[in-house]
Amino acid sequence: MDSDGFVAGFDYPMFVVTTVDPGTGTRAGCLVGFTTQTSIEPFRFLVCLSRQNRTYRAAEAAEFLAVHVLGRSGEQQRLASLFGERTGDEIDKFERCSWRPGPEGVPLLTEAPRRLVGRIEERVDLGDHVGFLLAPIDVAVGAEADPLTFRTLPDLEPGHEAG
Repeated sequence: MDSDGFVAGFDYPMFVVTTVDPGTGTRAGCLVGFTTQTSIEPFRFLVCLSRQNRTYRAAEAAEFLAVHVLGRSGEQQRLASLFGERTGDEIDKFERCSWRPGPEGVPLLTEAPRRLVGRIEERVDLGDHVGFLLAPIDVAVGAEADPLTFRTLPDLEPGHEAG
C-alpha cells in the first residue's frame, strides 16, 4: 500500500502549538502539521499531537491550547526549527524565544501574532496522534503573511522520531 504516495505533493501549513499543564505549570510547545478546521458554525479547529512528544503529555491535562500560524520570515523559520527540532524533554524552549502568558496562562509566542487560543472540547484517538478539538476563546490575526508550509519549511531533524 502506497499511502506515502497518496499524500505526496500535499503542502500543509505548519503551526506551533503551545500549552501549559495546569497541575505542574509546565509549559510545552511543538511544531504541528496535522490540523484542520472542522466546523463553520460554531467554529471548531482540530489539532493533532503525536503521542511521543512532551506537548502531548502536557495537553493530556490541559484545558486550553494555543495554535500559532507561522509565516515564512527568518524569525518564523527559527521558531519552526526551535519547536520542531528540539524536545522539551531536554531544553526549555520558552527560554529561547519571546513569549507572554495568554488566556488561561497558555504561552503565546510574540513573534507569531496570528493565533487562536481554544478550549479543548474533545480528545480523539487517531492512531499515533491524538486529535484535540478546539473551541476558540481568543483569536488574533496580526499581520497577514503567507503561512510557512511543509514544502517551505527548512530541513529539520525532529526532536522525537515519528511514531
